[in-house]
Amino acid sequence: MKRRTFIQNASLTGIGVVAGASALSCKEEVTVTENIPATTGGITLPVVVATWNVHDATAKAWDVLQQGKSSLDAIEAGCMVEEANAEGQSVGLGGLPDRDGNVTLDACIMNRDGNYGAVVYLQNIKHPISVARKVMEDTPHVILAGKGAEQFALESGFEPEDLLTEASRKAWEKWKETSEYKPVINIENHDTIGMLAIDSNGDIAGGCTTSGLAYKMAGRVGDSPIIGSGLFIDNEVGGATATGLGEEVLKTVGSFLIVELMRQGKSPQEACEEAIGRIVAKNDSIKDFQVGYIAVNKHGETGSYSIHEGFWVTKYQNDKNENNPSDFYNKKP
Repeated sequence: MKRRTFIQNASLTGIGVVAGASALSCKEEVTVTENIPATTGGITLPVVVATWNVHDATAKAWDVLQQGKSSLDAIEAGCMVEEANAEGQSVGLGGLPDRDGNVTLDACIMNRDGNYGAVVYLQNIKHPISVARKVMEDTPHVILAGKGAEQFALESGFEPEDLLTEASRKAWEKWKETSEYKPVINIENHDTIGMLAIDSNGDIAGGCTTSGLAYKMAGRVGDSPIIGSGLFIDNEVGGATATGLGEEVLKTVGSFLIVELMRQGKSPQEACEEAIGRIVAKNDSIKDFQVGYIAVNKHGETGSYSIHEGFWVTKYQNDKNENNPSDFYNKKP
């Protein structure tokens, strides 16, 4: 793989990034996007970084970190913002449903000690990230699924709620007109909110929450709640999380791969690029699906890489609570 950077900004404050680059495999030329790391050297803490343009979520997580709370608290609070955002249609309330019209949610969370909790195929509960934390902290298990996860949530005090909004119902009805009741896995919506944070003590945590592939077959689970695929944290090294087509992330165990590459000395940026390279090398064509990774190492350095353009990364870092997106744009070489 080779990379060309077209524009760079040295701001250390909160940023949303889109930068252009190109990568070449032996099979075909592909377009990728990359995040320009905002750390220029040394340790710059605390840090919070998330997939996609979710400034409200990162701002909330940043506020929690500024209060001196843990990175785990920041992750949960930040992810909850997007889970309650009915207009986002990618997670929680208003998430796009499966092909039967049911909103089903996957989420996981991981703390500084390597403890992990997840829920898969959860219905009727708006905040799966919080249920995942309960699984981690209040049970001897790491994953609860389906009706069992819902029962646990209700017993833990979560309120049941119909998550299918009118807008998402109409989108589903429109999809059924031409779908033949069959999801087209490579082109349907599958955005996921992945978030990583380092607190002022230098401890790392992460979370991943999603409604999964839109109009998926009933029972489908992607990478988001699976440790090592959608999310992985090693407090000695760093963390990584994924977004995009979960099937491809699962097949390459992408987040674990990125953290292990950082353990071997690669920067977060280099590790993300290598993980995308593994996916490119294993696919004859990647034109119709997207995968993106973000990563942070123990020093607060960040990186991201994605198949195709349009991948946004939202980040807060340093000692200023500012939402000041840097200006990045795509240019042809």
